[in-house]
Parts: sequence; structure tokens; C-alpha cells
Amino acid sequence: MKGVHAETTLLLILGGVALIVVVRLIAEKTGLPAAALLTIAGITYALLPGPNLELEPELVMTYVIPPLLYNAALDSSLLDIRRHMRTVISLSVLLVLVTALLIGWGIDMWVGGATLAAGVALGAAVAPPDPVAALAVGRRAGLPGKLITLIQGEGLLNDATALTILTVAIAAANGGHFSVPSAIGEFFLMAIGGVVAGVVVAFVIRQLRHIRQDPLTANAISLATPLAAYILAESVHVSGVLAVVIAGLIIGHDSPRYSGAASRLQTSAVWRLVDFLLEGIVFLLIGQQLPTVVDELSNYSMSTIIIAVSVTVGVTLILRPLWLILTQLLPRSLHARLGGEDFEGPRSEQALTGREVTALSWAGTRGVISLAAIFTLPASVPNRELLHFCAFVVVLVTLLGQGLTFAPLVRMLGLRANHADDARERNEARSAAVRAALDRLENIQEEQHDHVEDRAIENMRKQLEIRLERYSKRLDMLENAESDEVPTSPEYEAALMVRRMVIESQREELLRWRDAGNLNDESLRILERELDHEERLLPDRR
Repeated sequence: MKGVHAETTLLLILGGVALIVVVRLIAEKTGLPAAALLTIAGITYALLPGPNLELEPELVMTYVIPPLLYNAALDSSLLDIRRHMRTVISLSVLLVLVTALLIGWGIDMWVGGATLAAGVALGAAVAPPDPVAALAVGRRAGLPGKLITLIQGEGLLNDATALTILTVAIAAANGGHFSVPSAIGEFFLMAIGGVVAGVVVAFVIRQLRHIRQDPLTANAISLATPLAAYILAESVHVSGVLAVVIAGLIIGHDSPRYSGAASRLQTSAVWRLVDFLLEGIVFLLIGQQLPTVVDELSNYSMSTIIIAVSVTVGVTLILRPLWLILTQLLPRSLHARLGGEDFEGPRSEQALTGREVTALSWAGTRGVISLAAIFTLPASVPNRELLHFCAFVVVLVTLLGQGLTFAPLVRMLGLRANHADDARERNEARSAAVRAALDRLENIQEEQHDHVEDRAIENMRKQLEIRLERYSKRLDMLENAESDEVPTSPEYEAALMVRRMVIESQREELLRWRDAGNLNDESLRILERELDHEERLLPDRR
């Protein structure tokens, strides 16, 4: 962090972590998006006297963006994104390209002294939405899974498009000639290279599946993976962020098959913490850039600033809904899923409804990657300071304006996930898994009769049959549900409550033994961990 001593930086980081925790509590109680609240907090702090943190783009692009994108990819569904690939590509590639070109043309036409290359660089920086805020609010508001997938898919892939265009535009702004065909050609080369790099990293990680069974080793490998993918891709001058995303999608898809249970539990917990802290810090950083970008405007007239901001914000806000509407007016067959299947099939990609288009139009919040990207512009780029300010305004308008109003809009549109269908799907899968386990018990009894006691087989069979009966009753209740909400079952809720109370009583007894000197702390932690895993195995009401 520029101009700040190490001790002061440490104090700022500790204060930032404390603020992130407080804002999280406020967001949970109020329902307001934490991203917007953190940005407001950052702006408030920036206006106070005292040291401030300036965003260093190389630090953010290398050490912050890859982990955030990787974790988002791990939590995404490769199959769902593939199912909606046409819409995802439309938003993450074509819309980003058109946004960058239109903003570039507008800046070149209406802002004196600006060039097309500089305008395209600004357009590329502000074109990719950051899905973090929209997803956080959307999940809380119960956004349908289809829209969650589209926001995730767009947010994962659009950064690669934007940063590739930005690289070409910066090269042109530094003395070269900006050519749209050459820019598109270079984009495809960098994109294909990024995909290959991501596949290579995912393949290498798959070969390490035996040593990934150890939770600590798995955590170390997982934390290093996005950085390795990014460095590999950037070292051969292809898209580092796309390599990170592709690696994350493949590894996340393979994780259930190649990782142990303990490794998955611990790695998931570690990534939740990393994601929580990194997201909080970057949104605080966004707000703290206000003094920097405002101080740079002294050499520009108010009319120039207004025109530049109007072009940038106008194209950003207006083009997205227009694009979504126009793409949905295409012939029905063009919405079919890739792969040549009949577009009327149950797994084909369906056209968006008007309400879905409205929600997606308002889900275009920009974030730290827009600021980090625009701050990479070299000093030789014309109107560099003005471009910084335009990008900052776009981030604030979308992050605060759209972020704070997204949840009310979703509720007003009546868009909500069908929780009953989701619960039915999960319980059907649970029932199928238990039936497979019962079939396996029969084989075990036949194959290992001399090595496994019949009592052990019968005890396990009784447990599985009880579980299957519970799932069957749950499915009957879900089949008869008259709404999309999950129906409650007093018997089911009471059973869960009793099991949790029993586990809690065991914990209290273990603590009494420890306090009385009958159990050492190491043994206590082992036994507590056993109870913790038992509690985590308890299903929720869905």
C-alpha cells in the first residue's frame, strides 16, 4: 500500500477486519447488501483525516482477483453453465465487447483530446459486472436457480473478455493502431490459451488426488491452485483469469470424486473464510479511492467531466437491458442448448421471461476489478485521470444504486426459487443413495460373509431403512405441497430438535469431565470434533 508504514498498514487491516465483521452483522439484521455497506464505510473513512490505503492494481489483479474467481468457480455448476452456455457467452463475451466499443466510440466522439483506444480501455474496464454483490442479494431474496447460474457464469467469464480487450486497447493507446478485427483475433488467441492453461492445471491437480486426501495438504494445494493457474497463463501471455476460472470449474466438478470427506469439509471452510475477508477488503478499498480519483480532476472542465461520465454510465446502464431484450427476440431455436438437442427438451436452454430479463438487467453491479483494470492504464494514455473518475462513478452507481435496490426489485417481480422442487430433488437423491447402500449391503453379506458379522449388517440395514422411511414420508409431503415453499412437519422438526439437544448434552458432559480434570484438552477436542461432524450430518428441514 503506497505511502503507508507497515505498522499503520497493520492497524488499518485490523480495523478493516473489525469493520467487515460489524458490517456483516448489520447486513444480516437489515437485509442490506454487505458490499454496498462496506463501500459506503470506505468512502466515509476516506473523507476523514488520517492515513488511507490506495489500490495497487497489480497486487489486486495477481493476489486478490484469482482467489475470488477460483472460489466462485468451485461453487458453480459446470453442467448448469454448459446448459445455459449461449446466454452466458452472449453476456460475458459479446455484451462486454459491444459495451467496450460503444463507450470507446462515445468517448472518442464527445470528449476532447480522447482517443478511441483510450475510450475502449475505459469501456473494457467497466464492462464486466462483478457478481458478488448481486449473488449475495439474489440468494438472500430467493432468486431462482436459473438466474443464479446466469449471473455466476457471466461473472466468471466476462473478466477474461474485458481484460483481454483492455490489454489490446492499452497497446494501441501507447502508439499502436486500434483495430477491431485484430483485437477480436487476439482475444480468441488469449482466450483459447487461457482455457488450455486452466485444463492443464486441473489435470495436474487431478493427478495429486492421492495426497489430497490429507486435509492440510488439500488446503495448501487448493489455496495455491488459482495463483498457479494465473501465473502459468500470464507467463505465456494468455488469459490468466480465464485459466483460473476453467481450472476452478473442472476441479469443483471433480471434487466429489477425487477428494476425501474430511478434505472437502476443511477446504470448504477455509475458502469461505478467505472469500469473506477478501471480498470485505476489496469493497472497503473501492470506497477509499474517492480522494485519489477526485484529486486528479483539477485539470478538467466540469462540462468535460459531465459528458464523459454521462457517456460511460449511460452506455453501461442502458445497453444491458437492451441487449437482453434483443437477444430474447431471436428465433426460438437459437435458445437451444449447445449440442444439437431438440430445443423443446427438458434440459434445453429456455428463453428468458420479461421478469427474468428485468432482474438480470439490474444485476450488473461493477466492483473492484473495474477499478483495478482502469488503474493499470499507463501515464501516457490521454485523459487517464478522467477515465479513472468515470470508472469510479460507474462502480458507485451500480454498486450502491443497483445493489441497494436489487432485493426489493426481485421481491416486486415475484421471482423466487421453488424451494419445494429443490427439496423434492434432494430427497429423491437421498432416497436413491440409501437404496444403493442397501443393495451394497446385500453384496457385502454375500462377498464378505466370513469377515463381517451378520449383526453389523443388520444394524446398518435398520439404520438405512429408518432413513429411507423418513425420506419417503418427506417426499410424500413434498408431492402434496400446494405452494413452492417447503412444508413443515412437526414430527420431523421434533426429531431434529431432540437429536441436537442430545448432542449438546454430550458436549456439556465432556466439558464437565475436562473441568473436573478427568479429560485432557487434546482428548476433548477429538471428541468434540466427532460430535461436530455428527451435528453437521443432521439434515435441515429441506
